[in-house]
Formats: sequence, C-alpha cells, structure tokens
Amino acid sequence: MDPSLRPELLTLADDEAIVWRGATPRVFEHLEPDSDVDLDGHVVRTLPRRGELLARVATVNDVHFGETVCGHVDGQDDLETFSVEPGATPYPEVMNAGAVADISRVGPDLVVVKGDLTSSGTREEYDRFLEVYGTAFGDRLLHVRGNHESYPGLEAADWPTQERTLDGVTVALLDTSRPATVNGRLSPDQLEWLDELGSRADRPVLVFGHHPVWNPAEEPREDTCFGLVPDHTEALAAVFARRPSLVGYFAGHTHRNRVVELPGLPGVPFAEVACVKDYPGSWAEYRIHEDLVLQVHRRISTPEALAWSERCRGMFGGAYPDYARGRSSDRCFAVDLAARRA
Repeated sequence: MDPSLRPELLTLADDEAIVWRGATPRVFEHLEPDSDVDLDGHVVRTLPRRGELLARVATVNDVHFGETVCGHVDGQDDLETFSVEPGATPYPEVMNAGAVADISRVGPDLVVVKGDLTSSGTREEYDRFLEVYGTAFGDRLLHVRGNHESYPGLEAADWPTQERTLDGVTVALLDTSRPATVNGRLSPDQLEWLDELGSRADRPVLVFGHHPVWNPAEEPREDTCFGLVPDHTEALAAVFARRPSLVGYFAGHTHRNRVVELPGLPGVPFAEVACVKDYPGSWAEYRIHEDLVLQVHRRISTPEALAWSERCRGMFGGAYPDYARGRSSDRCFAVDLAARRA
C-alpha cells in the first residue's frame, strides 16, 4: 500500500474522531466520551469529558510567513526540497489561510500563536502575519516571537510575559527566544512572574511558549540542546512543582507532536505541537472543562492546504511523517485537573 494512503488517526476528541487516508478524511461524529469506538476495524478510546465546557483556546506555531523552500537542512544537499511553481500562491499563505478558516469555524475564545511568525525575521513578513491573524481574530489574538524573529534581531512580539483570563482558565504566554540564539531561555523575572501568577490564580493556568523543554530522558545535558536549555527547563519545572494551578506547558519549534513528562511532575504535559506550514499542517484546540483540559490536534483541511501538505509529506527521505505526527497520545490527550489539585 502507498504509505500516504495508510489510515492516520490525527484527531481524537471526546465526541469525534477523524481518520485520514492521504488528503481524504473519514469523520466519526457524535461519539460517547471515554468509550471504546471501532473506527473501521481500529478500536480506540475517546477522550473523557467531565463538567461543563467553559472555554475553547486554539493554538498554532511555526507559521513562517515569507518562506519559499520547504525541507532544506544546512549541510544536507542530497535531500529533496519543495517549493511552489513560479506565480503560484506561496505555501505559507495557503497553509495560514487554511488554519485561519478552520479555527474560525470552531470559534475559540482565544487564539495563541507561539512563535516563528516569519521566515527571515523581516518587518514585512511580520506585518503580513498581523494582517492575516489580526484581521481574523482581533482582540482574541495573543502572539509572541520565536527564534526566526529573535535570531536576526527583529524587534517585534518580544513581550516577556502575557496573561489572559477566560472562563475556567488563565493563559500565560512566555517569550523564550533571544537574539542570535536558536534555542530557548527564560529570565529570572519571567520565572518570578509565572511563580506569582501560579500563587494567585483562581483557575487552571495553561502556559505557552515557543521553545519546548529539554528532555533529560533522551537528551544529553548540554546548552546546545534545541529547546529550553537544561538549567532553564529545570527552573520552569520547579515553578510547576510549587504551583499546582499550572497544569501544562505547550510549545512549538520542533515541527512535531510530542509530549514530555518531566521528573516529579506526573500528569503534567510538556507538549509540542507540529507546524502550520507543512505536513500534516497542524493546529490544536484546547477544550476547557470544569475538571479537564483536552488537547485536540487538528489537520488544516482546506483543499489547497491538503494538496500542499500531501505534496511535502515525503520530506527528509520519507522520514518526516512519523516524526511530525508523533503518537496518538502526543496529539490528543486529557489533563486531569482534579488530580493536579489533589
């Protein structure tokens, strides 16, 4: 079988599942929460649901306005790269238009864009990001820079901390990026702010940032790691350990879906969400209930976006799909708020 036509369960919620074969979805709706369901011979368990739905938050990252070549790796000239034909709509425009359309249909209370807004860190690219997302979401938009902005020194979206309160949840957004640096840092002031927020919060706090945590189970302890450097990862974890109101950390940067559990913090996801700009074309929805937060991964589903994401799914010699998709539990999962409070 053509690998691109194998079934891919990319969305699993409390009431819905979507299985993809290439660009064709099979949608299963009106499912019972926390129940085994047969998806054409593949049995999975839907996410649980407890309490009233209070709010919805959507997130995207690595949108890369201005990018023209997909799949390039420095020093790897033998890998196939992907671009659109001359005169065609640039693929970041296609993918971000699709993301905005899909998110708008859901109608979230807040949209968080967590970094790498541009390809080259130019003011023109950043202004285009603001035009697309700001026009669509207005005051519901919360965004921060990533290394694609900070590395070349673009002075934009560099607010150290941001806070937004919704029914049932507080959203905290941290700037983890620094000039001339690819990986991530957090200042003592940022950590002190998060600690203070955690101490006064009267509802669960979802923490967002561009860089994911360093994973001590898989990565050597080196400040050249791709995410937050080890000392800063451990400092962030210490704040989470002190403040049970902080229930999860959600990042981008790696262009993949993955959940890391740090030592001493069972049940607290330190998650990465795959990128908008290429396969599978990802965004995530957070459903905030009284006793649960659900992360529901979604694939950008406009025809133009699906055509592009299918075209570039073969990046990196065909290894990219498994990397970018991650496991089902990396894409869609529940955070038990009652257990965190206990």
